Amino acid sequence: MLTVDFGRLGLRPGDRGLDLGCGAGRHAFEMYRRGADVTAFDQDADELRGVAEMFGAMELEGEGAPGGARTVEGDALALPFEDATFDRVVAAEILEHIPDDARAICELVRVLRTGGTIAVTVPRYWPEKICWALSDEYHEVEGGHVRIYRTDGLAGQLTQAGIEVTGRDHAHALHAPYWWLKCAVGVDDEQNPLVKGYHRMLVWDLMKKPALTQTAERLLNPVLGKSVVLYGHKPA
Repeated sequence: MLTVDFGRLGLRPGDRGLDLGCGAGRHAFEMYRRGADVTAFDQDADELRGVAEMFGAMELEGEGAPGGARTVEGDALALPFEDATFDRVVAAEILEHIPDDARAICELVRVLRTGGTIAVTVPRYWPEKICWALSDEYHEVEGGHVRIYRTDGLAGQLTQAGIEVTGRDHAHALHAPYWWLKCAVGVDDEQNPLVKGYHRMLVWDLMKKPALTQTAERLLNPVLGKSVVLYGHKPA
């Protein structure tokens, strides 16, 4: 389930790409499939082990160039890379977890080359506001969400750090009601019949990509999309 449109990001084979806060690796894997030289970065060593294993499996299957993918463990506030290391940078659903987000954004800009492009995604303001209203448990956990972004505010932060914001989009409309349900019944209650039923539908949609749900999500994203995506580049 991708949040970033790599066509809009301008990713090309051979590009040096960074997936900051890669988690389980969904965006890093897609960058690798598209021929990029990928660095998957996270502070969670367990997640990175799984990502590294998948990179290895992809290489064996010929889905990426040999040696073209790696994992790096570290701190988003002090990235262990030289200035202008990367052509493309993705930071998907990570800034809302970082108390000093301004510093993290500055680090992302620092390691992006002049002319390079960036995609930043965070939870959208009003769907996220509903989650917070329904459940303290949703965000008052270690490593949870520490803020709710307004799109213009995040765009302003990127601009201040040296990024020219060139576009915005919304994604995952069908996921917003799922999280409202989880927050209403308890975020850890996976056995609730409504939550289980909705989750089955999301898995079916992900695997089968039926025209009905794909069209519905595309039409609903501008209104209901749970994530907002900002695209930009680093000008001279």
